[in-house]
Amino acid sequence: MQKEEQNKRWHNLILEDRKVLKASGVKDVEGFDETKICAMLEGISFTIGGKNLKVISFSAESGNLIVEGEIDSVTYSNSLSRKAGFFERIFR
Repeated sequence: MQKEEQNKRWHNLILEDRKVLKASGVKDVEGFDETKICAMLEGISFTIGGKNLKVISFSAESGNLIVEGEIDSVTYSNSLSRKAGFFERIFR
């Protein structure tokens, strides 16, 4: 196995009745509001879209994230620099 593959952090998403999203392998939660949550995986970001979204729990140590609300979408995109603003990452 190549060194890059050994360092990769795998992730899983479990969506329960479009009301609860459980994610593993999350490195960071960049920002959130009631309609969007932007989180970072290894080398990519993902955005959870919906209504009345709440981050119930997040542990950077374990990489587990739990979100509740009316979940409409999950979108992956290439990672942007941490210097980019939260809204720039979401609305790019």
